[in-house]
Amino acid sequence: MQRKNKSLIRSLQASFVLSLGLILILVFLIQGVGLYDLTRDVGWPILRIIFFVALGLAAGEIIEATGWTRSLSVLARPLFSFARLGERCSASFTTAFVSGVTANGMLVSFYDRGLIDKKRLFLTNFINQLPAFFLHLPTTLFVILPLTGTPGSVYLLLIFVAAVLRTGLCALYGRLRLSPPTEDPEERPKAGDKGKSSALEIPGLILSRVPGRLARIVQFVVPIYLLVYALHRLGCFDFIRTAMAGTAVSALIPIEALSMVVVSFLADYTSGFATAGALASSGILSSHQVVLALLLGNVIALPIRSLRHQLPRYLGIFSPKLGTQILVMGQSLRVASLLLVGAGYMLVGWG
Repeated sequence: MQRKNKSLIRSLQASFVLSLGLILILVFLIQGVGLYDLTRDVGWPILRIIFFVALGLAAGEIIEATGWTRSLSVLARPLFSFARLGERCSASFTTAFVSGVTANGMLVSFYDRGLIDKKRLFLTNFINQLPAFFLHLPTTLFVILPLTGTPGSVYLLLIFVAAVLRTGLCALYGRLRLSPPTEDPEERPKAGDKGKSSALEIPGLILSRVPGRLARIVQFVVPIYLLVYALHRLGCFDFIRTAMAGTAVSALIPIEALSMVVVSFLADYTSGFATAGALASSGILSSHQVVLALLLGNVIALPIRSLRHQLPRYLGIFSPKLGTQILVMGQSLRVASLLLVGAGYMLVGWG
């Protein structure tokens, strides 16, 4: 235990030195970056991630200690029973409707303690993309529909179909490749004799387990977030956008839609749909072409969004190696499902 603590302290020290170096580079060597910018663009997002991860780690401990796994997983039990993922993964799925970061924190807690294996960790994270769709739906709904009208509603429907398709494929894979989960009901507190003692032990469990796991996550989140922000301010992502827009976009969609797709690359999520609505209303693009262009813009933008927004989060929460694997596989599955749904829509529209 002492060896692990010393190793963690050294890792945190190295992370602090690296983060401090990146902050100095950003402030003194990159034009237009000040302490206010760092606080707004990096500090606040990092604090939010740390808070929700800590919440997820603590929730995992509480759920196991109190036996709430069965209660929390009841909504998704048929799906997760079919997929042989178990009640802990189902509880994470339910939590993902409230916070994806907290749900991932729960998965990390279960995985670190050996309560779920690697395959269940991966599959549950992929399936949790469905709750993520509903989590962001209120925001996207009131942005897309007023700006794009009917093509926007069709686009949202196709995105939902792709999410359901991914969920079904992951569930089927789990059914075919996983053995039935061992849910060990004897580990849950029994009514009448262990409930109170477990409740009294919960604060001690959280204090003994969560801070160390959270520290291991923080040591990666902070420097990675700073590094990605530095690359963004240096224009690396803009260069990637330009290069990709000049190749794949012009080859797959009408040249008139090129400006719309390029705009949809940008960090301003709304402007892409505003441009789509303008192109549709002016008659430059048909409704069918608008939907296809939005889908293609989504597919091309996914790698850039992943690098800028999800990479620091995943590498921090799951560890660099595991986080990279989950992110690459999850986004590849997302892209494949979007392309498949888009191809089907294209065939229907042309048929």
